[in-house]
Amino acid sequence: MKYALFAVALVVCQSAVGLAEESARPNVVFILADDLGWADTTLYGHTKFYNTPNLERLAKRGMTFTHAYSASPLCSPTRSAILTGLSPARTGITTPNCHLPQVVLKATPGVSAHGSAKSVQPEPVTRLKTDYLTLTKSLKAAGYATGHFGKWHLGHEPYSPREHGFDVDVPHHPGPGPAGSYVAPWKFKDFDHDPDVPHQHIEDRMAKEATAWIEQHQHEPFFLNYWMFSVHAPFDAKRDLIEQYRARVNPQDPQHSPTYAAMVESMDDAVGALLDTLDRLKLAGNTIIVFASDNGGNMYSEVDGTMPTSNTPLRGGKATMFEGGTRVPCVVCWSGVVAPNSQSDVLLQSEDYYPTLLDALAISPAKDQQFDGISILPVLKGEEIHERPLFQYFPHSPPVPDWLPPSVSVHRGDWKLIRIFHGGENEAHRYLLYDLRADISETNNLADAKPELVRELDALIEDFLNRTQAVRPIPNPKFDPALYRPEEIGKPKVRNQRPAPKTASDRNDPGAVPGLKGWKARGCNVRIVDGIATVQAASDAPFWGVAPGALNGEAKLRVRLRGGDGEGWIEWLPGGDAKSARKSEAFTAEAETWTERELKIPAQRGESGILRLHLPAQKKAVAIDWIEVDTPKGKQRWEF
Repeated sequence: MKYALFAVALVVCQSAVGLAEESARPNVVFILADDLGWADTTLYGHTKFYNTPNLERLAKRGMTFTHAYSASPLCSPTRSAILTGLSPARTGITTPNCHLPQVVLKATPGVSAHGSAKSVQPEPVTRLKTDYLTLTKSLKAAGYATGHFGKWHLGHEPYSPREHGFDVDVPHHPGPGPAGSYVAPWKFKDFDHDPDVPHQHIEDRMAKEATAWIEQHQHEPFFLNYWMFSVHAPFDAKRDLIEQYRARVNPQDPQHSPTYAAMVESMDDAVGALLDTLDRLKLAGNTIIVFASDNGGNMYSEVDGTMPTSNTPLRGGKATMFEGGTRVPCVVCWSGVVAPNSQSDVLLQSEDYYPTLLDALAISPAKDQQFDGISILPVLKGEEIHERPLFQYFPHSPPVPDWLPPSVSVHRGDWKLIRIFHGGENEAHRYLLYDLRADISETNNLADAKPELVRELDALIEDFLNRTQAVRPIPNPKFDPALYRPEEIGKPKVRNQRPAPKTASDRNDPGAVPGLKGWKARGCNVRIVDGIATVQAASDAPFWGVAPGALNGEAKLRVRLRGGDGEGWIEWLPGGDAKSARKSEAFTAEAETWTERELKIPAQRGESGILRLHLPAQKKAVAIDWIEVDTPKGKQRWEF
């Protein structure tokens, strides 16, 4: 089977540089980028804007896969598949919800859905159970030192990396992205930037920690799991890099966000730091390196007034079942086994890494251990393997461009079939069939023209669902045809940016936003993600208000923010009386970098009242990290 070059850069790489003793068991370095799309590297010739020289350096040492796929179009399911070798359909981890407080260890059928939906989504698992025999535990039992660096997003204690076989976990953070920012100061609980680098990038610090760990374990076999925070939201980067890319922006190029381009470069720099360390310590010749991404590129968020990236000509992106959501970059290196500067169009998926590494290291699986993936070691050796189908199970429908109702897909050769659960008439399934060789953009649905092929591929899907004991979407008993809008499928949904109030006092207050911790939003919409409150104006004067208690003339407000436009100011309403309001000096925010602003609150000694923070978000959204009110009696601080 032949494919044009595409988006999965899985590189398994063991370079010929500094070949270690032949008797030594190979080390393993697994590098996983977050939300890095198939077109976000220079490996496939689809970007003219981003720079990834270290990934090219890696590819020259090993094999680049043109058809690598993530287990899911979202991160946590893919991460669970890498560590267990099992499909998200089997583990029940089908959404990136593992940072939420609810502990759910078994998927169950859903109970309700809006009348416009034809199916009810299942309730997913929220933690990777510790009774799984993970890749880490297998390597640890074989004598490997194990270290996890970066993003986890499979649960905090007692489901953190430490409970899954890792000796070290840095920065021991359970969230979906970096704590607050990529550029220091961060908001990690016990992980600060280097004192002499006040605006340090998180990947620079993470790579430094990882290389120090390699040096510590250079004389024993080690498994380094470097799961990058990059290039997931929040979108920020080194300011000098942003400005360099800003000067190169071509609005006609679908990839034209200078901030995102700078994030890609810092990600690539971290790859280079790891390679430099392996070379310097003469370990590269005896190290298997895998580089991949957890899902496709993000095409629904906004940065620099545009989408973060483009997966063109693939359709869709992160959180979609189209190729842009699951086809990813991938490279593998292993000196003496993988031919340098080689390429493969064999279908590869996240579930394959675990059995492949066990095979490569001559480690036997545990008795009765099952995998949904296979070993691709023969492919790495340049041998042929029998082509097998790949499956992606995503029984959810996030409101992003090109979204689909709850679905499952199968790839077999050039053909791809998507089953939309109960999306047809009378609770029957609906199907999308694409010939990826002729129609990589998935624009021509051939399901009606090839009913026999649909039945054949759908039988594979049914067998897969039965084999994995997947908890499936069920028909929606409350489905109302009058509410059904099939023309809206695939179009971004307009979401309510303000969650419903949860307290009795706030129930009728449209400005009450859970997560703002007492602040009320007026004239604006607020969305809180990864500890960052993003404020979009819905009027000419957006502001937040709070009653901070008695203040005095020495009180100050500090706020860390980014983006927006126009001016902001503080307004103090003594006793809550708007007629006697006092105004502070004006302030602005920096469009591209996090900045702190300090303003004197115009309150008299001992006064109580209402404090309003008018935000510079009249035309463009502003992001707020934290707010602090400082008085001689102490500080009040709000982190979101």
